[in-house]
Amino acid sequence: MTTPSRLVVSAPSSGHGKTAVAVGLLAACAARGVPAAGFKVGPDHTDAAYLGLAAGRPGRNLDPRLVGAQRIAPLFAHGAAGADISIIEGAMGLFDSLTGQPEIDGTAAVAAALRAPVLLIVDVAAMGHSLAALVHGFRMFDEMVHLGGVVLNRVASPRHEEMLRTALDDIGMPVLGALRRGDLPAVLPARAQGPVPVAHRTVEAVRAVRRLGEAVANALDLDRIMALADTAPALPGTPWSPVDALAEATGEPPVPLETRPVIALAGGPGAPYTYVETAELLAAAGADVAVVDPLRDETLPPGTRAMMIGAGLPEGYAEELSANRRLCAAVAKLAHEGGPIVAEGIGLPWLGRDFDGRPMCGVLDASATTGAQTVAGYREATAPATSPLAPAGARITGYKQHRAIVAPRAGQVPAWTWSGGNPEGFVWRQVHASQLGLHWAGAPEIARRLVVATALPVPATPIPAQVGMPGSPSAPAPPSPREDDPGEATLSLTAVTPPKS
Repeated sequence: MTTPSRLVVSAPSSGHGKTAVAVGLLAACAARGVPAAGFKVGPDHTDAAYLGLAAGRPGRNLDPRLVGAQRIAPLFAHGAAGADISIIEGAMGLFDSLTGQPEIDGTAAVAAALRAPVLLIVDVAAMGHSLAALVHGFRMFDEMVHLGGVVLNRVASPRHEEMLRTALDDIGMPVLGALRRGDLPAVLPARAQGPVPVAHRTVEAVRAVRRLGEAVANALDLDRIMALADTAPALPGTPWSPVDALAEATGEPPVPLETRPVIALAGGPGAPYTYVETAELLAAAGADVAVVDPLRDETLPPGTRAMMIGAGLPEGYAEELSANRRLCAAVAKLAHEGGPIVAEGIGLPWLGRDFDGRPMCGVLDASATTGAQTVAGYREATAPATSPLAPAGARITGYKQHRAIVAPRAGQVPAWTWSGGNPEGFVWRQVHASQLGLHWAGAPEIARRLVVATALPVPATPIPAQVGMPGSPSAPAPPSPREDDPGEATLSLTAVTPPKS
C-alpha cells in the first residue's frame, strides 16, 4: 500500500478555470520547494504537458478507456512516486464523460478509484446564494466522491465574496480560496499549439505557468488545500512498473543489453508527443530511447533502428514538418530500409506524399487535406494484419482527434478496422501508420514487439505497399472523400492479445 497526498481539481463543467487553477497549484507548490506531480484525466496531451511543466516532472494521463480502470490506481502511484503532493486535473465537469458513461471514465470515477478528495472550482461571476444548492448537489450526488472544498473564481467584489462564503458556510462547505475577475490571467498559449511550447520550453510557456502559480498562491489557502490532500487514505495494491507490466504481458525478458536498439521518439526536450509511459516501456523492453524533434532536428539520432511518432503533435505544424526536408528524407530512408515506424495522429499525414499541398516524407502513397470539422472520440480497433505494433486479430481502444482527411483513408493492408466505419491507416513493411492514438500502458507488449522488430530482416516479399518509392504499387481509390467514423464512444477496452485459434 502507498499513501500519496493527492487532490482532484474539478468543476461543474468546462470553462470554470480548473486547468489554470491546477497548473497554478502545482507551480505554487514548486515555488515553495514542495515536490509535486501533475496528472490529467482523459487523453489530453496538452493539459498534461502544462501540468508537467508546472510540477517540474513529466505530466501523466489517467484514462480508464485507454488503459483499463484496474490500472488507474497503480499508474497514479507510479507517477506520484517521490512527490509530496499530486494534483489530478479532471476533464469536463465532475460527473461528465467524453463517452456518456461517466461511471466508467469520468472524473468522478477516477477520483473514486484513487480515493482522492475533490476541490471544486466554480465560476461564480453570475451566481449568488444558489451556489450553495449547486455545491450541495455535487456533494450528495455520488457517495463514493468526497467533495472537500470549493474555490470561487471570478468573484465580483468583496461583498459578493462575503455573500458566497456565507451561503457555503450554511451547508458546511469550506471555501479554500477566492479569485477576483482578472486574478486568473488567460496566459497559457493557445490550445492549437498543443504541448509544443512545453516540449520546446518556450519563454511564453514558462512565464505563463509562473504567473498562474503567483495568482494561485496569492488567492488560495495553500496550507488548507495541502491539508485536504493529506486526508486521502492509503491506496491498495502496488505501483505500476514498466518492467513488471512487460513481464506480465509477454512472459519474456527484455532484449539483452548488448543488443539494445536506438528507438527515436518524437518530442522535444520538455515533453514527448506521446504518453510518458511509452518511453518507459520501450526502455524496459530493451531499447535506448532517443528524443527527436520533428520540427527542429534535421537528422535522426545516431544509430536509430526504429521510430515512434505519437499523437500529441498538433496538425497545425504541417508547414514546419514539410520544411524539414532533411529529416523527411531520413525518415523515408529508415522506412524504405525496413526500419519499424509507428505513427499516430499527424504522423500518418507526415509519412504521406503531401498535406494541404505541402510535400511530406513520401513513405505512403496518400495525401491529406485539412477538413472543416474535428473528428474526435474513442475507437475500439482491431488489427487486420500483423505489424510491428500488433498481431493480426488484436483489439485495443484508442483515441483520435484530428481534422486531417487522408485519401485514401486506408491502404491495401489497413492499420485498423472498427465496427461501423471503414478501415483506416496503412501497414507496409514495418510501418504502422494511423490517426488513432494509443496509450501503451493499456497494452505493454507493444513496446516489446517494436524492440524485437528492429532485429527482424526486411520482408523478402513486402506486403503490397502504399509508399511513394520507385516501383511501389499504387494505392486503391478511397471509399469516400469524407471522414465517416462511427460515434465517439466505445463499449470496452481490450488490450492487445493474440488472435483466437
